[in-house]
Parts: sequence; C-alpha cells; structure tokens
Amino acid sequence: MVNQERLWQRLMTLAEIGRQPDGGITRLSFSPEERAAKDTVRRWMEEAGLSVREDAVGNLIGRRSGQQNDGPVVLTGSHLDSVYNGGNFDGPLGVLAALEAVQCMQETGVETALPVEVVAFTDEEGARFRFGMIGSRGLAGTLTADHLEAVDANGVRIRDAMTAVGLNPDDIGQAARSSGSVAAYVEVHIEQGTVLERANLPVGVVSGIAGPLWLKFSLRGQAGHAGTTAMDARRDALVGAAAIIQEIEAACRQEVHTVGTVGQLTVEPGGVNIIPGQVEFTLDLRDVDAAVRTRVEQRIRTVAARICADRQLDLSIAVLQDIAPVRCDERIQAAIRTACAQVGLSPLTVVSGAGHDGMQLQHLCPIGMIFVRSKDGVSHHPAEWSSPEDCAAGAEVLYHTLLQLSQG
Repeated sequence: MVNQERLWQRLMTLAEIGRQPDGGITRLSFSPEERAAKDTVRRWMEEAGLSVREDAVGNLIGRRSGQQNDGPVVLTGSHLDSVYNGGNFDGPLGVLAALEAVQCMQETGVETALPVEVVAFTDEEGARFRFGMIGSRGLAGTLTADHLEAVDANGVRIRDAMTAVGLNPDDIGQAARSSGSVAAYVEVHIEQGTVLERANLPVGVVSGIAGPLWLKFSLRGQAGHAGTTAMDARRDALVGAAAIIQEIEAACRQEVHTVGTVGQLTVEPGGVNIIPGQVEFTLDLRDVDAAVRTRVEQRIRTVAARICADRQLDLSIAVLQDIAPVRCDERIQAAIRTACAQVGLSPLTVVSGAGHDGMQLQHLCPIGMIFVRSKDGVSHHPAEWSSPEDCAAGAEVLYHTLLQLSQG
C-alpha cells in the first residue's frame, strides 16, 4: 500500500536540513534547522490532505478525521530533532512512515472510526538542554515550569528558547491531552541494535522499553605522594572505583537484558605523581523489567559498600535520573503481529534499550512500537542506515496496524 519511493525521497530531503560537513545531521530543538524541518513536514502533511497545527510546546500535528470525530484519536509519529552529528533515520523515519501510512489512507479513501493524528514531537533527544522528551511530556501533561529552567551550553533556558520561536512557555498546559482522548500511540523507529539484522528480518514487534537509572558514585580516600606512600597504607579512591566498575559489569552480565555503562569519570587531584584522593563516576543502568533492574542496582550498591569499607573509602551514591521501564500494550503488540502476517513478515519480538517518546505517554494511553532493521546497529552517527525496502516495510506494517486500532 505504501509508496516506497515517496517515503525515501522525503527521508533524503529531510536529511539535508542540518547536514554537517562530515555527513552527519545536527537539528537541535528550537533551532532554525528544526524549524525548517517542521515547515517541510507541515507542507507534506498539507499536501496529504491533513489538517495541521502546532500545539503549545511546538509539537507538529497532522489530523485525519474519522467517523467518530469527537472520539479519542489514534496517535502515531516520532521526532525531528537530532543529537549532535547524528544520522538520517532516528526520529524522522517514525514521522515520515506515519505520514506515509496516513497518506495512503487518504489516497485509497479508506474510512476509520477514530481520527488518526501524525505527530512530530519537540525535542526527544535532549541534546541541547540535557533534558529530553519535551514535546511528549507536554502532550502527556507532565511538563512543568521547573523543567523549562534547564539550560543549554550557552546558558539559554528552555523557556527562553521557546519564547524566541514564538511559543509562550506559560501556556505549556494547553498541550496536555485529557484522559481518554488518545486511544493508542504507535511509533516506527530504527532498532539501533542488531537483533533484526542477525535474524534477517526487516521489522520487529517491540515488547518493552528499558528505563534508565542514572547514579553518581562519589568515593573519597586520601591523596598522597605516589613515591613515598607504601602500597598497604594507601586509601586510593581510583583503585576502589575500578573495583566497583568491574563488579558493575559482572552484575549486568548475569542478566538477560540488563546493561550498565560507566560513561563519566573524574579523578582528583589528577596529578601523575599523586594518589587519587577523590573519584566520581556515573552509571547508566537499564532493563525492561523494573524488578530486575532494582535487583541489579541493590547488588551493585552492596558490593560497592563492601569494597569501600575494605579500602577505608567514604562512599555516597546519588540518583540523577530514574525513569521506569515501560511494557508495550499487549493489544497493540497483537495488532502489529497481525499486520506483519498481512504483509508476509515474521513478527519477531524485540526489546528497546533506548528511550522513546512513548515512555512519557504510558499513563495517557496504551503504547506500541515497530522496529526497523538497522545496519550494524549503528545509531546517533552519520553511518546510521536502514534500507529503502526496510523503511517501506515498517511503514506498511504501521499502515495495517493503524487500520486495526482506528476501528474503535
């Protein structure tokens, strides 16, 4: 049903907005590049016959009416912003696959009981302000005035950036959807992994989205002279941190879906000939099962406390972020599997280790996701790639899924 050539041409056209010299894409939230991307997609939405608007947080929304026009809507889409020097597909594929699916409904004249809306969410990535999912939080009603105080590298607040593009930050509450107003949310997204590639399948059914727990470990020992302090007299904070990091890896390897990443580490005083007296490092801990993640967290906390006690180090652990894992709705998963069968594809079940806008909508409506095969699992990088055929397959499965969900 979908027009593969049209979908691909739109993906490639959008990929030129924010193109960097080395081939990557940079489209930060509330930037001229993001504005240009939204204007381009708005034009395509209007060409498809959708009624188009932007809400109070800048979400771009194209609506196709249903027979029950005052009923709840079926929502589908993704985001148009990128990380610094990212790829062509993370976000835009979900928006343009949704537009392609709904445009096919328009062209075939198929009627749905419920309205279908295509959404391009504002700032999913959080690359500019280190605070993401602004648009989906706004739509879910969880975006607060305090969130708008987050600043970018130049000290510009989200509030100021919104004002600069003509949005009123005091109106963010107007973007919130009421309970029962959204029947379902479905998103197409590249897998950002290699499960589908290894299975030689273009599309997968997502069963859940891993929730990130961010912890900051602070170890304090005693700085000292590297040449005059005996090894058995040292309180070396870095050696203690290294032992904990090894245990983090071991704890995560004991589980099926748990992943742990130590991404930042600072050492003080930082001299070549000085024993490290203080170390801080971060941990990004994820799993699709909240109970499993909690079990691993407690195991890490326990072993960290033991290591520090044995080495006479002071330890503190702060929680920087805690987003609960999300299970995709069983009914939507079933609809996606049925859609896969309709187009002759095997409905392989996969999990998402990365966060997505749907996580913010889980208390507003049932959510589901369709993954599209990623070459080598590369994402957030100029080499990010999904083939025209796989992108079209994702849009085709979405089309049939939306038809099922929009019948009320």
